[in-house]
Amino acid sequence: QVQLVESGGGLVQAGGSLRLACAASGRTFNSYAMGWFRQAPGKEREFVAAISRSAEFIYYADSVKGRFTISRDNAKNTVYLQMNSLKPDDTAVYYCAANSGSGSSIRDVRNIDYWGQGTQVTVSS
Repeated sequence: QVQLVESGGGLVQAGGSLRLACAASGRTFNSYAMGWFRQAPGKEREFVAAISRSAEFIYYADSVKGRFTISRDNAKNTVYLQMNSLKPDDTAVYYCAANSGSGSSIRDVRNIDYWGQGTQVTVSS
């Protein structure tokens, strides 16, 4: 069992930055690929970014490439999402996710083993 707790959400003006963090419980953090998803009101949950167990592979949604950076610290059981140049379209609840699979399977919501409770990010225009 893995528990994920997100932090760092909030209200920011367009063009601003936020850094999300996701702390994981348990001693098996480095057994999981980690990712971030988001869900805006009335929309489906969508993939944002993911990082493999040892950070050798990183994936981004086209909508955030060049603006968001995912990273992880296995010693601290934590994954981060640095979000720069935020846009109103980035407004959503952001969820941390853990996946025990391989490759890019973490990009599919159906392959997620554990979810965090979500943190709200609101970008004002």
